[in-house]
Amino acid sequence: MWKQIYVKKQVEKPKKIQGFDIDLNHENLSRIDRLVDRYESEILQHLNSDYTQRTKLSERIADKIAQFGGSWKFIIWFSCTLAVWMIWNSLSFTKAFHFDSAPFILLNLCLSFIAAFQAPVIMMSQNRQAARDKHESVIDFAINYKAEQEIGDMQSRLTNIENQLAEIRDLLKQKN
Repeated sequence: MWKQIYVKKQVEKPKKIQGFDIDLNHENLSRIDRLVDRYESEILQHLNSDYTQRTKLSERIADKIAQFGGSWKFIIWFSCTLAVWMIWNSLSFTKAFHFDSAPFILLNLCLSFIAAFQAPVIMMSQNRQAARDKHESVIDFAINYKAEQEIGDMQSRLTNIENQLAEIRDLLKQKN
């Protein structure tokens, strides 16, 4: 019962931002969320287009290879390929078509080749991702710094308003 009364009070009385006449009801909160999401998507879109313009085609290909090489899709496909390879070359009724017999020397060569090229490609991609993360962190720092300055400005304005209100209060007390 108390919970219902408490919920009714919350629903009936929308929150207000102090110093502004904005009711923070559900509609306005969803509008604010939409605006913030739009600005975030615009920033991400700008970062992605900037990344696309600054990177070479070979670097983007390396990123795609690293992205695929570090996925479950790759692990499943690679495991299936290895299993089919070993089964095909081990079964007796496919003996005429064996291309890599039991110690699987050709398979070892292929695995070594893949490992030799996949590791540097992944490292190149990680280095580029680290540079991109650093760039994004610089942007985050700039945004946070600007927000801190604006908050400080708002706090000083609020302090001025509080001082003016105190002066008005003192004047009213002196008049009475």
